[in-house]
Amino acid sequence: MPEHEAAASYGTPTDEVGAFLSRRREQIAQRWADEPLFRTVFTVSRDEAVEACRSVVDALAQVADSGRVEDSDSAGFTVVREQLARMTAARSRSGMSTAQVSGEVDALRAPVVNLLVADLPDAPPEHLRECATTLTVLMGTLRLVVMETALTEVQALIDRQQMQLLEVATPVIRLWDGVVAVPLIGTLDSARSQVVMETLLQAVVDQQARYAILDITGVPTVDSLVAQHLMKTVAAVRLMGAECVVSGIRPAIAQTIVHLGLDLGTVVTRAGLADALAYALHGLGADIVHATPGGAGQR
Repeated sequence: MPEHEAAASYGTPTDEVGAFLSRRREQIAQRWADEPLFRTVFTVSRDEAVEACRSVVDALAQVADSGRVEDSDSAGFTVVREQLARMTAARSRSGMSTAQVSGEVDALRAPVVNLLVADLPDAPPEHLRECATTLTVLMGTLRLVVMETALTEVQALIDRQQMQLLEVATPVIRLWDGVVAVPLIGTLDSARSQVVMETLLQAVVDQQARYAILDITGVPTVDSLVAQHLMKTVAAVRLMGAECVVSGIRPAIAQTIVHLGLDLGTVVTRAGLADALAYALHGLGADIVHATPGGAGQR
């Protein structure tokens, strides 16, 4: 039979690859289960690794059947993205870099391509090359999906760590019964300003505070958006039934506020944290007594 007639008896390369993946699902899963990507993640039992491999093979078969072997957004990948995310996260926690994880995914290609060649011994060479190319492209797309998933996981981890750092860098201190303070140090951007507001409002509720002090002595400068966040924080504290005192406004910040035309006429400000605390204590009816050398108190 001429080669072109023999080729005609076969399906399209994507159809052939899809059928091959479904037909050889178990053999592929068994081979992949011994590859580092699966073997080092699923350590409870080999059966667990094999089952994970089966789900990936099923996803690849579905993508091949759709004919979208180059599309990382193909619906077939949807069902395994969560599993791939867990796998890449596990490899990252073990110290593997993204490039190393990519190499482990690439190592899955050779076993399945070799099995494809062995599965189509009578196929015309040109058709076999087309099928092998299609399968290679499909495996490359799987690799891309894994990398996209890994990068998404890394970004999510970075976002969580940034939020944790913001929370650590925004401590709320109970200075007195009914008085809480947030001493801010370093750059104050919009994200941190939002954390300041949320943290301070929660502290006002938890401590039943009547006064909340925002001390910005350690803040070198603010922009217009951050200044507006501070104003919103002051207003929000008032809505919670407490009074907000801003202390430690540096000369540069004062000039910025004036230049921006922001009205701080309704905001209580004090030169420093000690002055703000004295104001709050006076509002609570507490007396501040200075000790004299002779031991007698003097107000």
